[in-house]
Amino acid sequence: MAFKLFRCDSIRAGMSIAGPALGGMRDAQSRLEKAAEKIAATSQSPDGNDSATDMVELLGAGHQFAANARVIQTADEMQKRVIDILA
Repeated sequence: MAFKLFRCDSIRAGMSIAGPALGGMRDAQSRLEKAAEKIAATSQSPDGNDSATDMVELLGAGHQFAANARVIQTADEMQKRVIDILA
């Protein structure tokens, strides 16, 4: 009985890690899209917008996306190891 409880808890833990990471990826995607739109608008009509700030935002959003993707990858690797240990 304890074996099944441990297995379910470890799978739930992996799922609880993936949820916030996916939310972070969605947030990063939104930031990427907004920054790209600002940069595109600036290139069409430069009216005093600071494109350097927009580029920094674009890079930051890219790093945020990559970090959250790495969290999901690590959670997946951890789940595989737990399954291998329990198998």
